[in-house]
Amino acid sequence: MRYLHTMVRVHDLDAALDFYCNKLGLQEHQRRDSEAGRFTLVYLCAPLDAAQADTSDAPLLELTYNWDTEVYTGGRNFGHLAFEVDNIYDTCQKLAAAGVTINRPPRDGHMAFVRSPDAISIELLQKGPALAPQEPWLSMANSGSW
Repeated sequence: MRYLHTMVRVHDLDAALDFYCNKLGLQEHQRRDSEAGRFTLVYLCAPLDAAQADTSDAPLLELTYNWDTEVYTGGRNFGHLAFEVDNIYDTCQKLAAAGVTINRPPRDGHMAFVRSPDAISIELLQKGPALAPQEPWLSMANSGSW
């Protein structure tokens, strides 16, 4: 398993970038706008991690700016921790066997979500290309929220 990033939702992308980059000293590494999803993702890294960020070996801070306004309550502005795993099915099976609820099963062979005991969302992402969809994950419904 490899730590990938932490995601936080921001209300004002310019103000957030001013804080994280101009004041805190992080560097913008990558940006992606999604017209269909109506959001912008900006990935930041620490200056000493910049060279590693180009090889996907550095932890990143993901700022998510949703174009439509929303009031974030209950810690919803903090999104999730993300980890890359070698086999998403094996990882989810191991977690389920240990009593962890798979909130968003890996139906696509690529992504799943679980929650910590303190309700922190954890995103699990398949390393490399998505695995072929397979049961029991393919037909498993979502459980709760993530």
